[in-house]
Amino acid sequence: MDWQPLWLTFRLAIITSIILFVVALPLAYWLAFAKFKGRGLVEAVIGMPLVLPPSVLGFYLLLAFSPSYWFGAWIENILGLRLVFSFPGLVIGSVIYSLPFMVYPLRAGLQSLPASLREASYTLGKSQFETFYKILLPNSKSAILTAIVLTFAHTVGEFGVVLMIGGNIPGVTKVASVAIYNEVEALNYAGANQYALVLFTVTFIILLLVYSINNRLLSVRQTS
Repeated sequence: MDWQPLWLTFRLAIITSIILFVVALPLAYWLAFAKFKGRGLVEAVIGMPLVLPPSVLGFYLLLAFSPSYWFGAWIENILGLRLVFSFPGLVIGSVIYSLPFMVYPLRAGLQSLPASLREASYTLGKSQFETFYKILLPNSKSAILTAIVLTFAHTVGEFGVVLMIGGNIPGVTKVASVAIYNEVEALNYAGANQYALVLFTVTFIILLLVYSINNRLLSVRQTS
């Protein structure tokens, strides 16, 4: 079995999860506590990947990233970066596609915390950043873990978006889901089963660990 598609898949999932964690933290805090007009519009834009067919999102990203259109041409001319059929394009597409899987669990975790935590912190003279970093985040470990794992697992399982943007270039954009599709198309079910079994095993182990840790955190919180 060629292990390169699996390595590329996990590399893509790790990079996407790290980027989204950094991006989604302030966004989730803003959605959880800020009051502003147009909240529904912002939430609709973030949540679109949850309901939009991956092929539709992948098609529009393919157009946007193409050098034939202004955004793709601007990126290529200014930054020297070609997004279509490249790994950086897969990363950007994955960040957009998995955004709600990171933002929504983080927002739910922050909103579930008692308002007295923030109020007490502000009373003690702590700034919003200190309150967020030192009070809210340490009390949102379960939500953070869930968000990271959901994002990682969702990125591992991507197919339509990565196929539209990246195509099927070995060592560059051929991730495991595309490799499985290729093996099925070639009627090589044994080869497809090898890739699928690895993904199934890895994701099951990760989810098992997450649920075990979350249950332990919940038990500690209930007894304290």
